[in-house]
Amino acid sequence: MPEVTRAAQPGGSASPSVALGAELAEATARLVDIPSVSFDEHAIAKEVAAQLGRHPWLSLQRVGENLVARTELGRPERVLFAGHLDTVPGEPGVRLEDGRVTGLGASDMKGGLAVLLWLAGAVPEPAFDLTFAFYVAEEVAQVHNGLAEIERDRPELLRADVAIVAEPTGGMIEAGCQGSLRLELVLEGRRAHTARPWMGENAIHRLAPVLEVLAAYRAREPELDGCRYRESLQAVGLTGGVAGNVVPDAASVLINHRFAPDRTSSEALAEIEKLFAPYLRAGEELRVLDVAEGAPPSLDHPLLAGLVRAVDAPPRAKLGWTDVARLFAAGVPAVNFGPGSPELAHTPGEWVEADELARVAGALHEFVLGGGRSVPS
Repeated sequence: MPEVTRAAQPGGSASPSVALGAELAEATARLVDIPSVSFDEHAIAKEVAAQLGRHPWLSLQRVGENLVARTELGRPERVLFAGHLDTVPGEPGVRLEDGRVTGLGASDMKGGLAVLLWLAGAVPEPAFDLTFAFYVAEEVAQVHNGLAEIERDRPELLRADVAIVAEPTGGMIEAGCQGSLRLELVLEGRRAHTARPWMGENAIHRLAPVLEVLAAYRAREPELDGCRYRESLQAVGLTGGVAGNVVPDAASVLINHRFAPDRTSSEALAEIEKLFAPYLRAGEELRVLDVAEGAPPSLDHPLLAGLVRAVDAPPRAKLGWTDVARLFAAGVPAVNFGPGSPELAHTPGEWVEADELARVAGALHEFVLGGGRSVPS
């Protein structure tokens, strides 16, 4: 592993934040160097278990390849930290240079894992009881999700007053998350020879006004707890066609709708159905392929308000879907907060910076020591 250059301060020693950033960058690089594409997380789970096992104040439980480490200090409140172990497929290898860790999963989310592992070992006497959940298969279909596996088989391990999911957020609190609907709109036509198209009806052509509606969609931008969400409606796939000389008798468009957490999936679907109703004939439908509910910001919860004070930066809305929604549905208000840019997630050459790792770790350290609590008047 390459050495990290620590910036020297007057007097010849590195500042605490610079030293911590260097330590966390090295830890992140070691994790990035362990391949952990979804369904192949055994090696990284073994490493994470070894690190957690060094801390006698943590009890460690396994649920399949998922790991849950908990303090049992009798505190009146419990905070859950969660992070997924897997990455999307990509080129292996890691580079650590000038405080920047570059490699598959550096941003999403091995930087966040490194911070959580550091935090688990840094605070044996937190103000709250702490739970650390490290889980598999987040980057694939929800049926495989490791957090869902823990919730199904050992739900008591995830009980907490609030949760923090260490997804990449650029070191900002991203509150709640938007919901998602995947839909398929199928239109019918009548097959004919392209030399005599008037004898048929082109189903692909019938999609033209539907695509115009999609292109002209104006996003709702509701504001909740000071966080502005932005909905979207996008065509993400088209099918149709029989042969080069045939008027097609069926065509479909795949649609993804991201909706703000001020409404349910049923409410969002009703609006989209109304939008496309003029283009559907008897027997045609807008099919629902997949539903994921959103989660509200929950920033009015005293513990999450304390995290906001510890981070000392205004929260923003989470526009994508994360396991915050799964936790909220289980009765645990949650936010996203971690190092790394969400815009870099799943891209070639993703990276995370040492100073951001240190900044996130410092805020979480202050928070778990009770630094974000309100002071009674």
